[in-house]
Amino acid sequence: MTDLLSTAAHRAVPGGPSVPTFAVISGEQVQQALGGREKELVGLVEATYRLHGAGDSVNPPSYFLRFPDRPSSRIIALPASIGGSVRVDGMKWISSFPENVDSGLPRASAVLILNDHDTGYPFACLESSIISATRTAASAALAADVLSRNRTRPRRVGFFGTGLIARYIHTFLAGTGWSFDAIGVHDVSADSAAGFRGYLEQAGVTGEVTVHERAEDLVRGSDLVVFATVAGRPHVTTPAWFAHNPVVLHVSLRDLAPEVLLGAANFVDDVEHCLKADTSPHLVEQRTGNRDFLNGTLCDVMLGRAAPPADRPVIFSPFGLGVLDLAVGKFVYDEVGRAGNLRVIDDFFHDLRRYG
Repeated sequence: MTDLLSTAAHRAVPGGPSVPTFAVISGEQVQQALGGREKELVGLVEATYRLHGAGDSVNPPSYFLRFPDRPSSRIIALPASIGGSVRVDGMKWISSFPENVDSGLPRASAVLILNDHDTGYPFACLESSIISATRTAASAALAADVLSRNRTRPRRVGFFGTGLIARYIHTFLAGTGWSFDAIGVHDVSADSAAGFRGYLEQAGVTGEVTVHERAEDLVRGSDLVVFATVAGRPHVTTPAWFAHNPVVLHVSLRDLAPEVLLGAANFVDDVEHCLKADTSPHLVEQRTGNRDFLNGTLCDVMLGRAAPPADRPVIFSPFGLGVLDLAVGKFVYDEVGRAGNLRVIDDFFHDLRRYG
């Protein structure tokens, strides 16, 4: 068996080639591998952004499967390839069915397939809703740090949308050293807002927690604003709400009207990916006919090629890159393998002789 930390496990076939085995990694195993490692995972996401910025990745457009009879739902394919020490290919297949929430199920479900760099054979299938939430939260925590370095560090955070992603982002902020004097909460569902408040209290936060009935009050009362909703079109339309120049983590991508972005400094994770599918930045491009409103990518800021201003709102709109899923997924695979807990299906690949 080859080193689990560098490539997939292989098995020999009598009289034939050596091919990767195939492992299935459950959500419980994923959570065990990732839990409590927020700082390490933010570092992994930062390194992946740098690899992507240096061109050591392939990250084609995401593919959207939509349904005429279920217009609010979709399934997205995110193929990608990453080099560096990760050196893996693969694809995340993630569904978003907002009506699930009404029946008590999470909105999103996902799997991640990892492919061997040398043979192309898939060698693992991982439950990926946790991986997806983790890479999203790690990216948000990284952006909060990078984009606030030239200003007073935010002491008041507001969560606009209070689902699983909001919970993961708060966990990653707390796990990377953030503390807040005040935490604001707003959701169109009073039950969801109350549930998130309960989570915060159980997490032992020290700042005062306030549930805001009005979205305006949440935004105006926060130095760091996290948008984590399922909005399909802009619903925040007043630039004056952001007159105090907060850092905005626009994770859900479609909450802010073009006029809000036009009054701010704008950073994305990848320009080509973010300006499509009627995201808020895409709507700005459609309205203005150019991309002059963009100040750069998060990697540009990390490398000193761009600097977020202190005298304007700063908005980070991440489309979510498949290379991040691959990096976190390979991290999980390596950790589960190191612990000796890979559930390998040895005969998954069966007919391996070309001529029988």
